[in-house]
Amino acid sequence: MYVEISPRLREAATGLGAGVPYALKVLAGRLAEEPELGRPMGPPGVLTVMVDGDLFEECPTLAVDYVRGPDRIEIRQATSTRAAAPARSRERLVDPAAEAEAEALTVREVKDAWQRVTRWLGRRASASYEALRPGAGPAALAALERDLGTPIPPALRALWSLTAGDDGVGGRGCLPGNRALMTLDAVAESYRHRMGARGAHRPEPEYDRFTAWQATWIPVISLAPADGTSGLYLDTATGFLGGWSRYSEPPADELDTLVTYLEEVADMLEAPALATRDRPGLRDGALVWSGEAEDGWHPLAG
Repeated sequence: MYVEISPRLREAATGLGAGVPYALKVLAGRLAEEPELGRPMGPPGVLTVMVDGDLFEECPTLAVDYVRGPDRIEIRQATSTRAAAPARSRERLVDPAAEAEAEALTVREVKDAWQRVTRWLGRRASASYEALRPGAGPAALAALERDLGTPIPPALRALWSLTAGDDGVGGRGCLPGNRALMTLDAVAESYRHRMGARGAHRPEPEYDRFTAWQATWIPVISLAPADGTSGLYLDTATGFLGGWSRYSEPPADELDTLVTYLEEVADMLEAPALATRDRPGLRDGALVWSGEAEDGWHPLAG
């Protein structure tokens, strides 16, 4: 993994302490070996890792933010933390331009990954391709945002601008597990239902004990085009996908962003040998995942 430090941060780092540039250099080496070292603690798509100032001369303890792409990491910001100081007095190297660049990178990666999926469907699974709805325009997305009452992250807005849902083929969607990208109407209905249940302070039923709904969760992917009993939501506070279920299913241990999820789908279609969750195959011109027991299902070669 290639790791670089933002030029703006390089220029400003010594303002936090003479030893900060060296500490960041050491951190870069560690991130090259452990790219998932950080935790989501700030804007979606940004990971934060702590640097112990006691390990370096003239360096305070740092909270360092970085953005991880498929093959590179950029360290964007650093914060000097002082336990005795109130939060408002902490010295932070804020770089709005860097945050805008990170957002643009995420949007581009979402679009690239989804276009890889749809190009494959267009060539190999025309029935599934034709079941995808056209992208939503700005007015439709603005209306959905008003309906949800929470901002739609740029990455999700980018995805819905390309495809605003999957009507499926034979009750199956085109995503692993035969899941489906939810239509905007289904998103709004599911969100209202779950937020309404939370607002009414009703006790969570046994089958929902793993998914006490949060206002920052936007449902994105459902079990099937017409089945919303389980699926995936995007947590707008962290940028990670999570699972909901009406059954006694624990949440998945592995965390995906919208980018990493879509890139993995594209990878599995283009190179089926890489499939780790479900095996893709074809049946009557449609993409079907893990359908070995079905007549007419043919696994993808490769």
